[in-house]
Parts: sequence; C-alpha cells; structure tokens
Amino acid sequence: MELGPELEGESELEKRQLSVTIARIVQRLRGSPLHSELEQEARTSLHKSEVRIESLKEDLKEFLRKSGWEKKLQNAVYRELNVLPELGHPSAPPEHTKEGLMYIRRAQVNWEKRVLKSLNSMCTEMSIPLAKKRSADEQRELLHKWNEMGTDEPDLSHFRPVYAPKDFLERELYTELGLNYEQLGIDDSLRISPEPFEIEYIRLGQKVLSEQDSAAAQQYIRQGCPTTLRADMWAIILNVNNELEDSLYYEQLKANVIQHDLLVDNLIYKDVKLTASNDDYYFVFEDYLYQVLLCFSRDALVLDHFNYSSASPPKSYIKGKLALEDYAVVYPPNGVVPFHGFAMYVAPLCFLYHEPSKLYKVFREMYVRFFFRLHNISSHSSGIVSLCLLFETLIQTYLPQLFYHLREIGAQPLRISFKWMVRAFSGYLATDQLLFLWDRILGYNSLEILAARMKIINISGWSPSSRLLAAAVFAYRAENLMEATSLAAAEAVLADLSTLQVMPLLQLFLFATLN
Repeated sequence: MELGPELEGESELEKRQLSVTIARIVQRLRGSPLHSELEQEARTSLHKSEVRIESLKEDLKEFLRKSGWEKKLQNAVYRELNVLPELGHPSAPPEHTKEGLMYIRRAQVNWEKRVLKSLNSMCTEMSIPLAKKRSADEQRELLHKWNEMGTDEPDLSHFRPVYAPKDFLERELYTELGLNYEQLGIDDSLRISPEPFEIEYIRLGQKVLSEQDSAAAQQYIRQGCPTTLRADMWAIILNVNNELEDSLYYEQLKANVIQHDLLVDNLIYKDVKLTASNDDYYFVFEDYLYQVLLCFSRDALVLDHFNYSSASPPKSYIKGKLALEDYAVVYPPNGVVPFHGFAMYVAPLCFLYHEPSKLYKVFREMYVRFFFRLHNISSHSSGIVSLCLLFETLIQTYLPQLFYHLREIGAQPLRISFKWMVRAFSGYLATDQLLFLWDRILGYNSLEILAARMKIINISGWSPSSRLLAAAVFAYRAENLMEATSLAAAEAVLADLSTLQVMPLLQLFLFATLN
C-alpha cells in the first residue's frame, strides 16, 4: 500500500517541522546551566571504568541514564515543548510568531501605550524618577528589615494601580474530569477516614515523584494532587529543581532590590496592601509577597517570555534621547508592569513553598507559562480574549434565559466574571479549592479550565469547543440571579465564592447542564 501524494507531502512537512522544533530546543538548551552541567558530567564519566573507548557513545548514554541526567534532560525538553509556541508558516514574518492576527497586535500595542502613559503620568505628577540608586543608609535599612517588610508603612497615598482588571475589560475533552473518574476534591472530602482510592492515589503519586518525570506528573494531577505531594509534584512539572545556582541567582536579585529603588516598587507595595494584606487566607504571607515580587521586577530572565507573547516589554529612554534605541532600556527590568491584583498570582504558592528561592522560581515559571496570558491581548486559546469570548458563548448557548435576563438589568455576565479569570480565581475561591483548580491548569497545561474548555458532542447538533468554571458559577447560582433586578444585586449574589467546591461544581455543570 502506497501513500497518496497529499499524505506524503504532509509527512514531509511534519518531518521538517519536527527538525525545526528539535533545532529550537537544542538552541535554547545549549546556553542553559543544564548544558554545561551535562558536559562536565560527561567529561567526568570518561574516567569511569564502565566507559570504554570502543563503545564510548553507548556507554556514555548508559552512564547518564543510570546517574539520573537523562531524566533531567527529558524534563528540560518537556518544559520547552510546553512553553514554545506552535510553529507557524516558514515564510511568515517574525511578528506572527508573537501574534498572528494584525488587529489583535494593534490592540495590544494601543493597550501598552495606555499603560506607559499612566506610568509616566504618575512620575510627572509626583516628580519622582522611574529608578534611582538607594543611599548607603537606605540599603542598610532595607536589608535589615528584609524579612519584616510587612511592618513597614511607607506613604502610598499618592500612588495608584496602573490599571485593574475592569480597565482591561473596557476542545478537547477533559476526560479525567468525568464522573467515572475519582477526583481529589470530591471523593476525598466525603469521608471521615481514608478510602482505597485516596490511599492508592497517594501511593501512585509517591511512585511518580520517585520517577522525577515531568510528563507523568502532569498526567497524574489531572485528577487532583494530594496536599502532601503537591509542592514536589508541581516543582517536577515546572522543572524547578532549586539548585545552588538558583539560590545564588535569587540572592543577586535581592541585592539588586537593596541597591536600587524603582517606581514599580511602590506599585507592588500598594497592590499587596490592597489585596493580600486584607485577605483572611494570605495576610500572613505579606513579607514573602514583597520579597518575591520585588525580586521578580528585577529579573531579566522573564524577558524571554516576550518571544512567544503578543506583548512587548516597555522601554525607558535617557532624557532627550526619546525613540533612539541605543539609549533605551527595558523598564521595569523584567518588562512586566504590575497591576491591581498581581500579587494574588503569588499568594497561593506561599502555602506550598517556604524556601524563598524555590517559591520565587515556581512563581516565575507559573507566570511565564500561564499567568502572562491573562493580562495580554492575544488570540491564543488560553488568552484572556478567548476565555471571555467562549465564556459568553457558553452562557448564551446553555443558559440563554439567564444571559438575557442579566443583560436586561444591566449586569453583563462578563463584567462580573472577568476579574475572576484575570486573577485565575485567586482571592475568590478558598485556598484548598483554588489549588485543586490550579492542579488542573498544570495538568492540562492550559488556562482554559478557568472558563473552561471541553468538546461538546451531539448536544442540540452543536459541537464546537467551549469553556467552563466561570460559567459553572453562574449556572450554580442561576436561580438567585434570575431574581436580581440590578447590577448591584447580581454582584451581591456572586460576591462570595469562598464556599464553592470546585470539582463538584465543574462536574455538575459538565454532566447536568450540558447534557
């Protein structure tokens, strides 16, 4: 049997794309610490008796496999596959890699201009620079209170968030979420004593941890992760090892914070004070939040995500040299201007990680994989635009009466749910439920469960992709919402999500509302 010309052509195209993907990953890993560590280990192995010249290649591969370096390399490759964007057409211009749709690119550019205008206006109004070197006394004082920054009360009255979610507003089947699959977050909460599912699931999780395999760990947590295993499981999925060099890098970022005062530092202080400090779950982590976010603002490695983001990092110019690229620097150094609620991306992680450098690296990896898509304008399926569009599609299709009732009383569903999705529900759900939700984000390598995505088959003849959790909340409180007569009344019905159980809610909506 011979392949037809079309299939043969597709096969060749797939081969070329695979070659390009391999070349991209090799290029990215070549400059990484892992590459130099592997080289050093390979040189060391040449002196081992089990490595012979006549079978050098095979013996070396076997040595790296037995010593665990092969698994580290596999996890690093898997991380790159999860992060890198899909290959576009070979002749497509570079900007299409960041965002394929021109009108979306223009919208993102206009939004970036608005953010920069707000930042520059604040500088002008308050007569303060974007950045300045701290005096020796200021450096000593900040270093002394590094672990007690929550007790410091700088005057933040004149500072305001650059923007908030409300300003930003102006497909596959999730098989493992099915009713025939047991879930942590449901099956474990109904019993007083552990049952076979929970005991066996923990045992399986311990085996996954022992294997140190990112792909296996990602598959495992699609059904939720036991609390005792979650920190290690997430670290494996995110390929966070917290080696000595990670701790040293974190100390370098800390030193940069001590030495230089940035305008965005005040935005971070203000945001933490307005959000996490007033949250019953997270106020105790105030010091951690300052430490992580101040270091994050200085981290130039974060700039790498702009290679696959629709956004571009903001730039500052030396006075009198505006628009001259030779006199431009990225500001802030990580290219990310914090907004109202940004601290809530970090806060839940403080329950899992108590070592600052590891907490920092896990947050950074979560941001460059997922969270940046929630405050950039793009056509990516996990981007906030797609989540909003498909949230409304789901509400209109399966809850039409509720949708039109809310519109009639001036309570657009998206206006209410938008802030939940931008913050990945952090600060709205109880922490244990939020972590169950984030398990699934990591497990499916997608943010689409926030709104969330599944393939609908043979329901009223309609079978496109859709999204879920935000819509599930509306469905759960539909009866009360139908009685609301104003936007304020509808918002009051949905004001407190802290009592909701995420997984029962998702399953109820998936298998009752949609069927």
